[in-house]
Amino acid sequence: MMDLLPQLWTPPGLTLAALAVEAAIGYPAALHARLPHPVTWLGIAIDRLERLLNRPAWPDPMRRLLGALTVVVVAGAAALAGLALQSALPHNPLGLILFTAIASVGLAQRSLFDHVDDVANALQADDLAAARNAVGRIVGRDTAPMQGGDVARAALESLAESFNDGIVAPAFWLLLGGLPGLFIYKAVNTADSLIGHLEPRWRAFGWAAARTDDLMNIVPARLAGLLIVAVGRRGFGTMLRDAPAHASPNAGWPEAAMAGALACQLGGPAAYDGVTCERPRFGSGHAPGTADLRRGLRLYLAACGLMWAALLAGGLAWPR
Repeated sequence: MMDLLPQLWTPPGLTLAALAVEAAIGYPAALHARLPHPVTWLGIAIDRLERLLNRPAWPDPMRRLLGALTVVVVAGAAALAGLALQSALPHNPLGLILFTAIASVGLAQRSLFDHVDDVANALQADDLAAARNAVGRIVGRDTAPMQGGDVARAALESLAESFNDGIVAPAFWLLLGGLPGLFIYKAVNTADSLIGHLEPRWRAFGWAAARTDDLMNIVPARLAGLLIVAVGRRGFGTMLRDAPAHASPNAGWPEAAMAGALACQLGGPAAYDGVTCERPRFGSGHAPGTADLRRGLRLYLAACGLMWAALLAGGLAWPR
């Protein structure tokens, strides 16, 4: 263990160790029942600040400024917490264990696989009600009108996008910035998911959260897409062609990569709060089904494995 410590205590080694811990144990339900996941704490803080500072009667420029202040406060507090924790850890095997345990909380390989696998299992059992219920835990669109193919398509899109948001991007910022970098990313990403919307209530107040999240995902989203097409051994052209059509500057990259790697078509119409939205389509293949969702899960695992291999190589090559 002591011989490996210098290589493990490097940015790639620490990131790989955190990924391995999260893949092995995730965030156990028994722990969550006693100690809610830290993202829950972030959500509570952002919600309280939004209720306090986002007043409809105030002009948009003021609401935009206060929204930016909210991002600064939440991300700054997250950075300070990460810095305090990282500075307090001893540079020994115990410190390594504590670092990886803390960092693993910001990653979501296991939980993402489990959630999408639940959808695939329900579809395979021809239990459409259970499949709708399972996919409803990972997507924001209306699930009641979905048929089996719609469920598979929604699950694949969530799998691809969350591969970036829940794994590649947090690992990227952990690699670059340690615990402070990871915590800042999680704070910004949570803020974007809660207030970075175009509805009138949040359009001005959530502008800073949405734009900051866009900036922090520019590189990771493209890396996520490249990992998917690398393990799928096809889809690079589809990714380059179709990704820019997405409303988000980043979400289209892993989604288009997944569509190309599976030779199926993702995107298209989806209903939100009873209103059908026409979205761009990714890929030009067949409509996805249960078998494609299973293949997507295998691609996801392979893409995670390729990322692990890159981090292992980086840790071994890191100068002592």
